Amino acid sequence: MKLGTFTVVLSEMSLDNACEYLSKNGVQMVEIGCGGYPGKAHCDPDILLNDEKELEKFKNTISKYNLEISALSSHGNMVHPVKEIADGFDEDLTKAILLAEKLGVPVVNTFSGCPGGSPEDKRPNWVTCSWPNDYSEILEYQWNEVLIPYWKKKVAFAKEHGIHKIALEIHPGFCVYNTSTLLRLREAVGPEIGANFDPSHLIWQGMDPCISIRELGKAGALFHFHAKDTKVDHYNTSLNGVLDTGYYGNEASRSWIFRTVGYGHGDDFWKAIISELRMAGYDYAISIEHEDSLMSGNEGLSKAINFLKNVLLYEDRGKIFWA
Repeated sequence: MKLGTFTVVLSEMSLDNACEYLSKNGVQMVEIGCGGYPGKAHCDPDILLNDEKELEKFKNTISKYNLEISALSSHGNMVHPVKEIADGFDEDLTKAILLAEKLGVPVVNTFSGCPGGSPEDKRPNWVTCSWPNDYSEILEYQWNEVLIPYWKKKVAFAKEHGIHKIALEIHPGFCVYNTSTLLRLREAVGPEIGANFDPSHLIWQGMDPCISIRELGKAGALFHFHAKDTKVDHYNTSLNGVLDTGYYGNEASRSWIFRTVGYGHGDDFWKAIISELRMAGYDYAISIEHEDSLMSGNEGLSKAINFLKNVLLYEDRGKIFWA
């Protein structure tokens, strides 16, 4: 495994300064945003796809600090019910795929997206229950008429350009939000669909990340990994449940908040996740994503780096010489 970082947390730095900082602190891989919600602070495909000198400069900056790119990330809602919004996210994802091809990056990260509840809707409609029957009908429309057809076309395009790993971040608010929905889309579309596995989004839903990792590992569907934690507030959750629409900055009143690794759960929890990843055959980036509202980006990132250095399994397991 290799220690990585999603560089969005350092977007106020230049790419050169960010890479220098990460390399000095023992980071080995970088995940770089190139469109959609992550933005293009460190990687603008409109420039890099059309200017060979800038592309070479970009590649040289990464290699100068002995870093590798684990994934290009263009998270967005490519099936948004407003066509102009959907098309913008889709264009960003298309360029991310083309740039990944040019750079030899094997993984592109994004979201599954979430359509409206009908062709007439103007807002995404995330369904969280099956009854009344309206909701089941919405799901039929979303999956069979929008989501599956979109991803069949996009995966075909990615394959044409040598990209065989589209890693969908399992995330509430989108159609792929848990283990079964990820596997459902993968079965419908093909093995090019897998997970950008972020335990923080599973924890607050009440899922066990280790069990999900084992299930996705059986299917060969673990493509990338985000190291981010969640702290569930027992009092607020007991009072209001886990479906929380309150502002992220109102930490004391929320049912859960995102935390830097180690501040939602301790060593044993994260060592179990890393061990489960190894048993599942995952030997790639452990990419830190900072979204801890109680810490600055600098402090959250540095604490996560130090925490994970003691948790990751860097070396090959070797032979079981005692058996």
